[in-house]
Amino acid sequence: MLAARIAERAVGGEVRLTTRNRPKQADALIGGRLYFIIRHAMVACVEILRFEDSEDGRVDIVCADALMRVAATPKRAHQGWRYLKSEDAPRLLGNDEVDDALPPDLARALGDLSLL
Repeated sequence: MLAARIAERAVGGEVRLTTRNRPKQADALIGGRLYFIIRHAMVACVEILRFEDSEDGRVDIVCADALMRVAATPKRAHQGWRYLKSEDAPRLLGNDEVDDALPPDLARALGDLSLL
């Protein structure tokens, strides 16, 4: 599960995700969110804290380790960066709105119907 993967990679309240190239708008992305797409649905995000060059020539996206769930939003799988305007970003879900036992397929179907 995504939450477990984030937790196991977290160190000191931060998690590092790696990309090949620094985004052209990197400075504008700091403080924004990095969204996770799983099985064609945007399901969660983390806050982007900064970008750091790594020793192997790649770029680390340093994010807060607090995973925020969002209303399941259908999205095509893609490679590369996508920028979301705040009005296009999915709604964050509060802890009382999330049932961890809900199967992902059902959560996606309910999200498609705007019921979740």
